[in-house]
Amino acid sequence: MRITGTFLDEITHDIPAQNWGPREWAADFDVMRQVGIDTVILIRAGYRERAVFNSWTLREMRRMLPVRENLAQLFLDLAEQNGMRLIWGIYDPGDWMSHTRAALDINRRFMREVQEQFGGHPAFGGWYITFELSRADAQQVQLVEEAARWAKELSPALPTLISPYIAGVKAPPGEAAISQAQHEAEWRAIFRQLAGCVDIVAFQDGHVDYLELPEYLRMNIALAREAGIACWSNVESFDRDMPIKFPPADWRKLEYKIDAAREAGIEKLITFEFSHFLSPHSIYPAAHRLFERYCERFGLRPTVR
Repeated sequence: MRITGTFLDEITHDIPAQNWGPREWAADFDVMRQVGIDTVILIRAGYRERAVFNSWTLREMRRMLPVRENLAQLFLDLAEQNGMRLIWGIYDPGDWMSHTRAALDINRRFMREVQEQFGGHPAFGGWYITFELSRADAQQVQLVEEAARWAKELSPALPTLISPYIAGVKAPPGEAAISQAQHEAEWRAIFRQLAGCVDIVAFQDGHVDYLELPEYLRMNIALAREAGIACWSNVESFDRDMPIKFPPADWRKLEYKIDAAREAGIEKLITFEFSHFLSPHSIYPAAHRLFERYCERFGLRPTVR
């Protein structure tokens, strides 16, 4: 079982920009295709004052930095050229956890603009609800639900995807870890609320102890299927265990997580994030070696340009 999807993190939050232009992106899409990636997920179309295209909605509702290059069009065109679908990530205002109503209001207008400008593109393949849930916080879950329902109104035939994280022992600083039993109870309730508007869940796999991961994978599959939601795994290709944010993962850890997902019955593997942490074009030399180990494992011989 190989990784067949990746996030595109161009409007970065906590990893460095690679300062790629169209030539570099084209080369990376080409190698993605060669190793079997058929789905790219724009993790966010905008973050705070930055965006991937010159959105009139965002400029009207807040101060934005200039957008010199239409990366939205570039990514859609490259996806089409390489036989991929692009799942579109919505706008993150940066303070959505405490201002859920404002985040929904701006996204209702922004997503309509996206649908009008890009929804007819052959590679436009669905919506990614950018807000990362972890716990059964009523306001946050309602935000995800309403954004996903709006996506369904705009594009009834296309899937919606979320990628939550588990409040495990590696949860973000300041967040308490919860037990597996509590995770199960909270996510059963969350999935009941999201059933019918969220089609796919891809839990991030990096917030729990590696030895506990198989149990969480099996639990998440069972909970998702109970709600009629497809279950993928977001196999993180970066390492959360190091004292810096964030180096490419140790190959042995990545291989273990891929195998664990396969053995648990996960339907599809995606990663955060190929271009920074698993690409032969990455700014990190360790990513080049990780790519080599990955290709060796699966007998791949891509041509890198």
